[in-house]
Amino acid sequence: MICTQGLSYHYAGGATLRFPDVAVAQGATLLLSGPSGCGKSTWLALMAGLVRPTSGQLTVAGQVLNDLDSVATDAWRASAIGFLPQKLHLSAALTVRQNLALAQWAAGVAEDRAAIDAALDALGVAEFSDRKPAQLSGGQAQRVALARAVLQQPKVILADEPSASLDDDAAADAVALLLATARSQTATLVIATHDTRVAALLAAESADCAGLQRLQLLRNPP
Repeated sequence: MICTQGLSYHYAGGATLRFPDVAVAQGATLLLSGPSGCGKSTWLALMAGLVRPTSGQLTVAGQVLNDLDSVATDAWRASAIGFLPQKLHLSAALTVRQNLALAQWAAGVAEDRAAIDAALDALGVAEFSDRKPAQLSGGQAQRVALARAVLQQPKVILADEPSASLDDDAAADAVALLLATARSQTATLVIATHDTRVAALLAAESADCAGLQRLQLLRNPP
């Protein structure tokens, strides 16, 4: 679950972003929308514990993040959060399998080839396990990045602009894939986007539209 109260973040020498309160149940889907520059990526970074709020309370996956130091936050993130960034950040020098093994190493667990194989198979990219990212199509790379994000069975999946630069069919596939993966793990799913197609795609794909929540961010005044 995700719960925020009075959340804000101040950029040094810049603006202070203030966010609406939100409560999202475990297993639900949240559409985080708004124009570019309104703070969607910052909100995701706060949820992942990548930055600390300037003020307010923040609970994610049952953990009050305000209570954790940086070391504990890193350990929590590795087990509780699956992050699919807009730029996928797959290591070009490593194979698909090695990219997932690197994620396990970062989480402080031993390499588990069976878990890696299962994640790649579930996302339909097991046949590409020995390829490097440059040998993948854009859609294949996105599936590999999602397999990496959910490898540790996270409680929360955060996706930043997953339909960016995709045509209508590919965008629909990306949204359906995120929903199916979140459901299979009973994970809370957050999709942050300014793509107006995504709301309709979520409603069309979701078997439980009542579980779809929306959080609209606006540009903060200077």
